[in-house]
Amino acid sequence: MSEENKNVVGRWFKEFWGNPWNPRIINELATSDIVVHYPMHEPKRGRAAVMKFITEFREAFPDLNFWGVGDLIAEGDLVVGRWEGGGTHTGPAFSDFRLGSLPAASGRKMTFAGTTVLRVREGRIAEELGQEDALTAMFQLGLIRLPEHNGTATRPGGELPAGWNNMPGYPEGPR
Repeated sequence: MSEENKNVVGRWFKEFWGNPWNPRIINELATSDIVVHYPMHEPKRGRAAVMKFITEFREAFPDLNFWGVGDLIAEGDLVVGRWEGGGTHTGPAFSDFRLGSLPAASGRKMTFAGTTVLRVREGRIAEELGQEDALTAMFQLGLIRLPEHNGTATRPGGELPAGWNNMPGYPEGPR
């Protein structure tokens, strides 16, 4: 059973999260009540919600691609996989991030990693519960920033220049 479940999950990772992706994989490998949940996004329940999410995500990030790293680990109906991936926001506005929306074609890139636990029921994906490095992705997309340091430097070498802790290339905004 574990090997069969790993084969199902391996196919799901490749055809759902890979690039190119196969939209038919949702009806083929997802249960009708599938739950997909990553902290960066609101939970999705059911094939229609998952299809809407991944279609909009891929329209906003046309080069979106995730791939497995390391071996899948299976026990009973659970399969665990580690992954890496990301994409460039060159498409329409995207508002599915919990921390905010991106305007159309922001040009911002995200690259991050995570671990996902999938529950397989009768040869189909019933749950995909992941933990991703959302903080890295949100910094890269400009949805969160560290505040400027306003105090006296207490570090060797003196005070750091303004903007030292923000990623280069992001427009300065109100603070």
